[in-house]
Amino acid sequence: MNLNKTTDPSVINFKELYSLQGKVIIISGACGLIGRAFCESVLQFGGHVVVADIEQAYPEKFAAELEKKHHIPCMGMSVNVSDKQSVIELKNKTLEKFGKIDGLVCAHQNKSHLKFEPFELVCEENWDTVIEVNLKGTFLLCQIIGSYMAEKRSGSIVTMPSTYSNVAPNQNLYKGTSLGCPAAYSASKGGIDALSRYLASYWADKNVRVNMITPHGVWNHHEEQFEKNFAQFSPMQRMSYNYEVAPALIYLLSNASSYVTGLNLKVDGGWTVW
Repeated sequence: MNLNKTTDPSVINFKELYSLQGKVIIISGACGLIGRAFCESVLQFGGHVVVADIEQAYPEKFAAELEKKHHIPCMGMSVNVSDKQSVIELKNKTLEKFGKIDGLVCAHQNKSHLKFEPFELVCEENWDTVIEVNLKGTFLLCQIIGSYMAEKRSGSIVTMPSTYSNVAPNQNLYKGTSLGCPAAYSASKGGIDALSRYLASYWADKNVRVNMITPHGVWNHHEEQFEKNFAQFSPMQRMSYNYEVAPALIYLLSNASSYVTGLNLKVDGGWTVW
């Protein structure tokens, strides 16, 4: 980005700052609830999306659907984010198709298989699985794709910690429901938060910005009792929707946030205010 050294805002096209026209954005976990909203928003702002997800999510099929709808070249690829060779292949295939990488969004996560498991009963295998996918996966994506950006001296990385890497879960939220939040999830997301801050400082002089988005309470056909509980503890008295998270991504990927790095942008309806 070429910056204007000026105090005159009238010479700045503020609307254009949000454009992602021609930018190539890799999104891990792209077929998930929030990932799909991220893909849609990036394409609406003119960017190319690399849909990266596990094979069972059919990322190639989703990428083809997006390309047909928006008439913008996309790419889908099955990736195991906890496997270094798989991530290297993701980088190489993206460069083969598009010739560059402008943004990385780490939207993958694993916690579902621990949803009902009390801390006292968590086995090491389940703990390791969550840490491997969430934290190690973010590490590998940032190391391999972020290093490319640092060499090119340009890029934007957006990671996703959690409300529960900022505050502890309110156990009353889950009363009367079958839901819960595993300790491994909080621990892995806390690591992502710390890693992101580290990289924001580490790559700042390479013109690679590293920021975070922390959503909370994103509705996905939750149990009625959970929705009622959530409303009691949220200042906005409701859950959020995936499309409400996506505008934050456009800001952080685009030139509109050219002087922003190390930020944890909370889209949590004020949950962490109290």
